Order: sequence, then C-alpha cells, then structure tokens
Amino acid sequence: MPNKLQNNECSLDEVECYECTLAVKLPQLQENQKAQCPRCGYTFSTIHRNANERIIAFAITGLIFLMASLPFKFLSFSSNGLENNFDAITSILILINNNYLVLALIELLTIFVIPSVVLISVIYLLIPMNRGQYPKYGRNILNLVFKLLPWSMVEIFLIGALVSLIKIISMAEIELGISFFAFILFALSMTLVVLHIDKRHLYQRLGELEKKHQIQVQQPSTATSQNQSISHDVSIQKTWALLLTAIVLYVPANVFPIMTTHFLGQDEPSTIIGGVILLWQLGSYPVAAIVFIASVIIPIAKILILAWLNYSVQKQSDRLSLERVKWYRLAEFVGRWSMIDVFVVIILASLIQLGPTMSITPGVATVAFSALVIVTMLAAMSFEPRLIWKETHNDK
Repeated sequence: MPNKLQNNECSLDEVECYECTLAVKLPQLQENQKAQCPRCGYTFSTIHRNANERIIAFAITGLIFLMASLPFKFLSFSSNGLENNFDAITSILILINNNYLVLALIELLTIFVIPSVVLISVIYLLIPMNRGQYPKYGRNILNLVFKLLPWSMVEIFLIGALVSLIKIISMAEIELGISFFAFILFALSMTLVVLHIDKRHLYQRLGELEKKHQIQVQQPSTATSQNQSISHDVSIQKTWALLLTAIVLYVPANVFPIMTTHFLGQDEPSTIIGGVILLWQLGSYPVAAIVFIASVIIPIAKILILAWLNYSVQKQSDRLSLERVKWYRLAEFVGRWSMIDVFVVIILASLIQLGPTMSITPGVATVAFSALVIVTMLAAMSFEPRLIWKETHNDK
C-alpha cells in the first residue's frame, strides 16, 4: 500500500494545497509513496516506479493501436441479407453527410484528436526530460495536456460500443472487427498513461530543467485580496450561470427522442428512459442500470451537488468542509461518464444505415444531452474548491 506522508522535520519542499490552500511541507518522495493533504486529503503526488519510462512506452503503444483501429472494420451489422460495416473514419463521414455535424465533431475530438494530442505531447515532453534536456515550449505544452485530459473519452466510447452491441444483438448478427480489439488496447494504453502521470512531479522536473538551462518563465503576479474577492465572485456567478443552463438543457434532453429507428416505413422514437426500459426488457439488467445511472441519475445529481456547493461557498459556510470537498471530487469525476448515451447514438446512427429497410437517426435530445454533459463539466471546472475552506486558517 502506498505511504501517506504528512509534515515532518525533514521536509524539503513547501507546497500549497490546490483544494484547501493549506501550506504543507513535503519530503522527497520515494517509489510507491504518496503525499496527501492532511486536512482535505487532496493527493499532491504519487510516485510510481519508472513512471516516465512507462508513460512513454504506454503512449507509443497507444498511438500504434490507435492507428491500427482506423483502417479496419470495427463492427459489422447484418439483417435480412443486408449488411453494413462501422469503422472510425466512415462513421465520421456518415454523420457529416447526414448533417449531424455536432456529433461528428464530438466523436472526432474526444475519441481521436484530443487523445492523440495528449499522447504525442507526453512523448515530446518526457523523452528530452529524461535526458536532462528542456523541451521547447515545455510548460505551455504541459499546461495543454492537463487542460485536455478531462475531454479525452476513449474508455467511455468503448463502454458505449458495448452498450450498442447489447441493444442490437437481438435484431441482427454482429461481428467484431480487428479495429474493435485494437481500440480496446488503445483505450487500455491511454488509461495506463493517465494513471502514471503525476502532475506535481512533472511540473517540478520541468522547473528544475528551466533553472538548469536558465529559461525565463513568467510567474503570475501576486493578486491583492480585492482581486481575489472579485475572482471568487466571478467563479460563483459563472458556476450559477452554467448550472442554470444545464437545468434548461436537462428538460429537452430527457423529454425529446434521443434517436429514432426507421423500420419498413415506420418510425419508432426512443427517449433516454425508453432506451433503459428496452435494455431492461431484453434482460440486460446491468447495462440498463449503467445507462440509467450515467444518463439520468448522474446529470441531475451533479447539478444538485454543484448547486449545494456553490450556495454554501456563496454564504461562506464553514460546516462540513471535508464532506463538501469529497462531494466535489465525486461530481467532477463522474460527470463525463454521462457521454455513454451520446456515443451509443453515434455508433448506432453510423452502423445501422440500411436505406428504407432499417436505419437509425439521432434525435433532438442527442444534441441537448451532449450540451448538458459539456456544460456540467464546465460548471465543475469553474467551481473553486478552495472557497469551501475560505474561512479556515492555515496552520503550518
């Protein structure tokens, strides 16, 4: 089990907790050790054995499997003598040709572009850093990596593909292609990269190289208390605006059809709840539960949690500080998983295109639900967790 390190006499480095602003002195961490804030439990750093080398290896492996997942068949669908194949490139083209530009953009960015940029960036940064060299524009690129990471949704797309299979396996024959298995390995490699990245360690190493090579880095100026107060007010107001937008989007996302099935001239619209009921009737109880939690429970729960947190910091409450920060972490972590239903629609709309016999088209709710997930993610990002501890004094 990783060791949790707190303040002690041999501390070498003083840091400020991102979530509660407590000043903590940290010793030099060894392999398999973890440093956490003694007040709120925020993880400052976790040191893995040969972490940088592993990240490089996993990133290169991920890029190889990503390339392998593009040219080959991902899924094939056949019914009544008619067959259609799904692969990454044609999926995006089908969405564009059918004027589903928003969905095409979501798939392109979250599944291919952003993960590729992250993997290429960490390779670009870590190879010279391991050799004691400073990568050009290193700090800017590292900032970009951490800004993009929440929007990389490879593993969520994979779960969406599995849900899609369960939805259509009763009405047609499904065959998994080479790209499907390559994509699984790509998702696994991407996940391992993320698990091994240590934000504090990378910035610390980058700072050492900047000092060694005498690279000037502009440090942000110290803000006055008045400016901090204005910043805090802006954060609260921005979070309220995003939450209100999310509430407005929640209604059409759940009332209107998320997709429509066209079968032999008949249209059968399906809402998010309707899809959950269908999965339940097919006997796919675990998958129905996953979709219900991800698409119905999580969005509304995230809105309620963030509204409670934002109200509490606006009123400068000092109650349940530790509990509130835990709820914030939960809301921030689970929000992106609501994209499962969007990816299900993208896959089905790309795969099931058999002309007048049978086809699936995205509904109005797909765009509304996509916007809902994005807005709630932005709301979590705009919320300042350190405001929870605003009235607490730092004891060094």
